[in-house]
Amino acid sequence: MDYCSFLAWPHFQIQSKPYKSPLPSPSLSPPLPLTPLSLNSNLTNIFFCPTMTKQNVVVPELPGGGVAVAAAAAVPYPPPRMRKKFAAAQLELSSTRINGWVESMKASSPTHAKAVAALGSSPSSLEEDWMMKHPSALSKFEQIMNASEGKQIVMFLDYDGTLSPIVDDPDSAFMSDTMRKAVRNVARHFPTAIVSGRCRDKVYNFVRLAELYYAGSHGMDIKGPAKGHKHTKAKAKAVLFQPASEFLPMIDHVYKSLMEKTKEIEGSLVENNKFCVSVHFRCVDEKNWNALASIMKSVIKEFPKLRLSQGRKVFEIRPTIKWDKGKALEFLLESLGFANCNNVLPVYIGDDRTDEDAFKVLREREQGIGILVSKFPKETNASYSLQEPAEVMDFLLSLVKWKRRSLKIRPRV
Repeated sequence: MDYCSFLAWPHFQIQSKPYKSPLPSPSLSPPLPLTPLSLNSNLTNIFFCPTMTKQNVVVPELPGGGVAVAAAAAVPYPPPRMRKKFAAAQLELSSTRINGWVESMKASSPTHAKAVAALGSSPSSLEEDWMMKHPSALSKFEQIMNASEGKQIVMFLDYDGTLSPIVDDPDSAFMSDTMRKAVRNVARHFPTAIVSGRCRDKVYNFVRLAELYYAGSHGMDIKGPAKGHKHTKAKAKAVLFQPASEFLPMIDHVYKSLMEKTKEIEGSLVENNKFCVSVHFRCVDEKNWNALASIMKSVIKEFPKLRLSQGRKVFEIRPTIKWDKGKALEFLLESLGFANCNNVLPVYIGDDRTDEDAFKVLREREQGIGILVSKFPKETNASYSLQEPAEVMDFLLSLVKWKRRSLKIRPRV
């Protein structure tokens, strides 16, 4: 679908129908044994194919922390299956593929001018059209809260570009103390998870809030807090889930190879995020992008079970399994005990292409609120928008104030 067609999508309104989870309860399965043969062995026949039941979600009509930890589940959670189309495609890397990567690098995080040129619209008309379809979550805050009436809000937050600013050095993407306080207060009232492409341990060291869920490596490394939460269901499960453990030796090999081969590419940064490898090119001169793409091709072609995806000025090399931030969102809702519930409202806030997997799940479920963090119009499955982390913090603070106010006026029994 092209961008103009996307902008013509109809709006949606949040309504409630029971959500019937097709998934068995998640389990604390131990990681698969790691051996040298894992590098080239075939995956067993595993599957993950959730079918969502609807709960009508809404982009508005416009006028003209913690977790209750119970015993580990006894039923194994279905592991994801390989993405066969990616496995086949990786075997056909060519100069055409490299050129495509370079064009994709140029297009990542497009400037306002590029976005306007692509649509042939004036800046003002583009922004107006886009904002009508993705209004500010701050200006529509009361509408969102009205939609949550009678429901338990569950918060899902990306980290980079959402809770912290995008910076040249990924190791310096610190969140402010005021943002940390806002997230802590949100977690006191609502189950809250951080869903990031970062290694889980790394994002935890940035956030430093033990009462949250953390889903690192785009949801391939999930762990819940040790303490219970009054808003989770009694059937909530303890969580430690790593569906891509078999790929750890492969990922480590790719990381070491890229570290060695990109030494001569000034400004490049290779990051080991445990279940994926991130290649940052934000500080790489554009004249060197072709060389960087060629290096990635030479490395990844040896591993047909790995695939390439792209975020904001970063390439991600990760396993070819059907697991992403959207699957992590579903898994966490299941773990929290909100399966088969019509009284839950997931709210997901993120800024990256990888967050679109979660926005898409919410839209297909027709249950929940997706909020894109972006200063520029871009194609998205989110319902609402915020411009920057400062607005994310304002939204979180407003959410806490709303909750505290609602508790004060709740009638006594």
